[in-house]
Amino acid sequence: MFRIVNRLIQWTGKYKRRIYIGFIYAFIHSIFTAIPIMLAAEGLSAVLDDFNGAKALEFEDIWLIFGAMILAVLGRYLFSYLRAVTQESVGYEATADERMRLGDILKRVSLGFFSKNNMGELTAAATTDLSFMEMYAMNMVNTVVNGYITVIVLILFLVFYSPLAGGIALVGVLLSALFLHLLETRSRQNAPVHQKAQDDMVESSIEYLRGMQVVKAFKQEGVSLTGIRKAYSDSRKINIKIETEYMPFNCLHLFSLKAASVAMVAAAAWLTYRGSMALPTMLMLDMFSFMIFGSVETMNNAAHVLEVIDATLNKLDGMEGADIIDRDGKDISLENTDIAFRNVTFSYDKVPVLQNISFSIPQGSTTAIVGPSGSGKTTICNLIARFYDADSGEVTVGGTNVRDMTCDSLLRNISMVFQKVYLFHDTIENNIRFGNPGATQEEIIEAAKKARCHDFIMALPDGYQTMIGEGGSTLSGGEKQRISIARAILKNANIVILDEATASIDPENEHLIQQAISELTVGKTVIVIAHRLATIEHADQILVVDKGRLVQKGTHQQLARQEGLYRRFIAIREQAEGWSIACKQ
Repeated sequence: MFRIVNRLIQWTGKYKRRIYIGFIYAFIHSIFTAIPIMLAAEGLSAVLDDFNGAKALEFEDIWLIFGAMILAVLGRYLFSYLRAVTQESVGYEATADERMRLGDILKRVSLGFFSKNNMGELTAAATTDLSFMEMYAMNMVNTVVNGYITVIVLILFLVFYSPLAGGIALVGVLLSALFLHLLETRSRQNAPVHQKAQDDMVESSIEYLRGMQVVKAFKQEGVSLTGIRKAYSDSRKINIKIETEYMPFNCLHLFSLKAASVAMVAAAAWLTYRGSMALPTMLMLDMFSFMIFGSVETMNNAAHVLEVIDATLNKLDGMEGADIIDRDGKDISLENTDIAFRNVTFSYDKVPVLQNISFSIPQGSTTAIVGPSGSGKTTICNLIARFYDADSGEVTVGGTNVRDMTCDSLLRNISMVFQKVYLFHDTIENNIRFGNPGATQEEIIEAAKKARCHDFIMALPDGYQTMIGEGGSTLSGGEKQRISIARAILKNANIVILDEATASIDPENEHLIQQAISELTVGKTVIVIAHRLATIEHADQILVVDKGRLVQKGTHQQLARQEGLYRRFIAIREQAEGWSIACKQ
């Protein structure tokens, strides 16, 4: 247990000094805990001496003992309070820092990190796991360290009055520690299984809730519930298994302490019977026997909780040790926005996506990227934004290799509008302000007007203060897209990447979005991914990719005259425009 407690203390970082100070307060608190019992024994001894005529009980003695008792009780509660205010808030502060640290790390890792790691585990780490740490971390430090501090101090007091009673108490604590060690060993085996059950439960719940629309549409509630029922069942089984396996060790741990208490009472009675111990001292030892082990009796629960905390710390260490994509990057200001790919090759988990791609995009030009699904179009944009790093070759922006830049210094030059828009559960104003946190309300309104979303925003009951549902669920697809364009306009970056920005929009919204995109891209270096060839006919150059290779490059007019994939796309489009729904005659 102490290994995990030490690890937990080190995890708190800059706050650990307060934990050590709390240990000092706990030590003093323990002394004040023992003093009232000693004073009670002294008071009883004085009363017996007075009764037997050995020594008269003076009024001043009564007040002295009574005053010392009050001071001891006040001291006990004072140092208990000081320990609490010093230590208890550390868990909340350390976990708050950890959440910010994890957020910064996840922002700077390659997107491949999220495909390689279970989303349920990542979600649980930042939510339930850290909440568990928040609630129990300092509680466990107090239970274990301060618990043993208290019992050791009390045993030292016992030894002063009776070495035999002190020895019995020490043996009881040592036997208890042995059984707790056995319990801890079993906990170490169960903690990872318990952790996985929790992660699976979180992941299954998220998947079920996110897929609710599909579940309802296809009436597959029973099928969809299979996974979540299994996750909940596994969690129930592992928790029952843990409780069942811990029971014998819990009982032995508590039995060793209770047996030591009984033995202390018996030893004190035997010593008093032999005349080796005064009656008040015996009564004092009896009182000690009832409360001396109180601080260690609750450690049976601490053993399991600490193992769960240890597993959580392992997970957090794994996330903090993730490969930061811009660890060696520098904050570089770009002089221009020329973009170039030189012999770039890239794979997702050893599956080739781009193979020896080379091209250049001059500053201020518009470049369209077309190709079949899975040909590598979005991957090219992801490499420009350095969401991933190329396996080989070089991607440069403004003549600088993106590997030499921090993600922040690169991305402040890039605005991206995705096909799948994500809006935060916040006001419309704050969702637009996300593009530029320092923007004024006037600048936000101006960006919204350019993005053709000001009118529909003002028609809402609360205007720009209207709360958006999670992911933008309370808005239509076209409305969400226009807000995302307003966000990009507000950022005012010199490079604009449009990834299928109008792919799934109705004709009415498409017209408005095209106007918004025109406002966004004026004077910018623009990269457009599009399946609708009509939207890219006026691009300065069109890159045609197929199976990860650049197979054609030129303007629309040039490519339309060439035999190849682009010309086949035109033919497919012309054929698609003449389609109609078959009707029964």
